[in-house]
Amino acid sequence: MRLLLYNMRYATGHGARFHFPLPGVGGYLRGTSRNFQRIVQFIGSLSPDIVGLIEVDMGSVRSSTINQAEAIGAAIGHSSAYQNKYGLGSINQRLPIIRKQGNAFLTRLPNAIQRIHYFDLGIKRLIMELELDEVCLFLVHLSLKFRHRQYQMHHLVSLVRSAHKPVIVAGDFNTLWGSYEIDLFAAAAGLHSANARNLPSWPSNRPSRQLDFILHGPKVEITHFEMPQVEFSDHLPLICDFRVQGTH
Repeated sequence: MRLLLYNMRYATGHGARFHFPLPGVGGYLRGTSRNFQRIVQFIGSLSPDIVGLIEVDMGSVRSSTINQAEAIGAAIGHSSAYQNKYGLGSINQRLPIIRKQGNAFLTRLPNAIQRIHYFDLGIKRLIMELELDEVCLFLVHLSLKFRHRQYQMHHLVSLVRSAHKPVIVAGDFNTLWGSYEIDLFAAAAGLHSANARNLPSWPSNRPSRQLDFILHGPKVEITHFEMPQVEFSDHLPLICDFRVQGTH
């Protein structure tokens, strides 16, 4: 099976132009149609079985009210599941544009079961779960605050340990304090990184930090891993081919 993980930054792009006319936020307000079509074509070219999307626009004015998860799914023949990434009751659930910011799973595999969980702390609280016949996947976008990340990872350990199938945890972990953050979590959860060479994923034009991870349990065997050098977002995409031991 092939898993693609991509923080697509709502298809808003990257680089110096992103910060015009307002540094840090200007790019989040511009239209995304041209770059979004590039992302759709790129994802389709990879023929993934499962896609985990971080920072997907679910239909704001920025995306011309197009739900990007649904549009990508339709283009590549996948079903889609998506959710606002902020906590229930958060003011962000009511703000224009922001209320349409979420994460998504896409898959062409049958018998997929989607579940939604939430962290107790942090602004971004969503945990998406996708249970397939052979494996259970969790998709996350962790907090920028160190203390909140530690609580969130502790929560994730409990979810991983309670799973009844082999597990993959994927997402943008925002491990800004270095690799030891992910090492401690992976050890506690009994997971290993598919990125055996610890290749950095951010920023896409000059990668220097490893923020995005695909972590897997001992019964998941990685057969191929790569990070295509594309610059449709400020993050690089992660491609992971895997098989579950004991299955054909």
